[in-house]
Amino acid sequence: MHLNYHFLKFLCPVLDEKFKGQKIISCFSQSKDELIFETEGEEGALWIRAHLKPPQIYLSFPDNFRRAKRNSINLFPELLEETINSCEVLSFERSFIFRLNSGKILLFKLHANRSNVLLFETDQKSPFRIFRNEISEDKNLDWKSLLVSLELTRERFDQLGGNASQFLPTLGKIPRSWLKEKGYPNLELDKKWELMEEIRDLLEAPLFALIETQEGIQLSLLPEDQAIKTFSNPIEATNELFYLALVKGNFEKEKNELLKKFQDQLKKTESYLTKATSKLEELKLSPPPSQLADIVMANLHEFRDTKQEVELFDFYSGKTVKVKLKPQQKPQDFAAQLYRKSKNRKLEWEQIEKTIQNKNQLKNELVSQIQNLNKVEEFRGLKTFKKEEVKEKSILKSPSSLPFKSFEIYGFQVWVGKSAKANDEMLRGFVHKDDLWLHARLVPGSHVVIKMKGFNNIPPMVLERAAELAAFYSKHKNESLAPVIYTEAKFVRKVKGSPDGSVKVDRENVIMVKPKGPDDSISNQK
Repeated sequence: MHLNYHFLKFLCPVLDEKFKGQKIISCFSQSKDELIFETEGEEGALWIRAHLKPPQIYLSFPDNFRRAKRNSINLFPELLEETINSCEVLSFERSFIFRLNSGKILLFKLHANRSNVLLFETDQKSPFRIFRNEISEDKNLDWKSLLVSLELTRERFDQLGGNASQFLPTLGKIPRSWLKEKGYPNLELDKKWELMEEIRDLLEAPLFALIETQEGIQLSLLPEDQAIKTFSNPIEATNELFYLALVKGNFEKEKNELLKKFQDQLKKTESYLTKATSKLEELKLSPPPSQLADIVMANLHEFRDTKQEVELFDFYSGKTVKVKLKPQQKPQDFAAQLYRKSKNRKLEWEQIEKTIQNKNQLKNELVSQIQNLNKVEEFRGLKTFKKEEVKEKSILKSPSSLPFKSFEIYGFQVWVGKSAKANDEMLRGFVHKDDLWLHARLVPGSHVVIKMKGFNNIPPMVLERAAELAAFYSKHKNESLAPVIYTEAKFVRKVKGSPDGSVKVDRENVIMVKPKGPDDSISNQK
């Protein structure tokens, strides 16, 4: 209800007393939707801070304010050296004005998403200056047209059939909810009138409560049993609302969003560790494919007469094993395939062990980061935390705003640029010099990056799978075999003035792969 007429009619007389005679000495903005006025006078330095970024519309009137040295712009130069004569609420309106000694009018229009600050020259109907120029209807607004006259009589109430919103449209959400809880919609007209008189009496009491609702911290003019804080001074109430809802509220929102990202990353890491540990255990306990190859080679005579399926004695386990060849496949070729698979199995075993070690280190880092983030209690500490502890800057952005799609291949993060412009952004803002960079050779395509944090070497199957993605996301997509270049990111640079996505590579290697897009063999996290 801080944007409500019933609150403003308490706030404005106090502002009138506090700011009368104060001279405006500066007016500036440090963000797109926040306007700040500095005044001086007998009360010393006083400030007016209007935060008008929808949906967070808040006012505060601090006794001190530190202007930023950078990213600050002066506005409303016509207000400088003007003296405030009075502050007045517009009748039954969510707006108030400051009258200045020259006759100018400074209007604060608090219409939710259409909130604005407008400056009117003496006796002019249209504003001379507007803060939020994107609100086109304000360019021809006559502030006097906002004045409303309401007849709050029993006769008019009866004529409207007790419709509360039509009788007193300034009520606001909290008083309307109060009426609804009292059963207002289903009452007889006399009972409705009694409740209407009661709510009007409550709104006339100069008591302001801050309450927690599903929509966040709000100001109420009604008696509240579970109020966070209560005030008799409207300036103190709106200043505390500004701090709790905007400053502290935004801090907690930003902190919790970052905390959730770390917790989600920790959950994924723990899930990977569970699956990888299970896979490693399976590899350790299951017999190597080379054992079956040994059995086949020891029984080549059983495949005479071009037999494709035979039962052989497994001299490792003492049991019988069935072997089935593909059409036209020789048993020697089948055995050779098993020997290769056994060799690759050993490499896979070693890679899983390395990845588990890396993921355990990442898990410990995440647990530490979560603990440290939970200790942060204000914006300055959060800024320091981001700078010192968040090494991977992509975690600070939402997935939809990132310039790349993200995949996981055998525990490695692999990024694929979304467009030519996104390729440049990824290379410039997110890639480390030791990361591995890939691109389809001599054709347009996405930049692909393998993140190397925590890894010293790249396993062949990871390099090959990432190269398949690079070929797939390029003009080579429909080729049966495509060349892909790869190198460390430190050997890739953008040439000034070159087209989007175009880079110069100082050193490169080439791998031939079949283009292959995302499938179930990799984890897609885009």
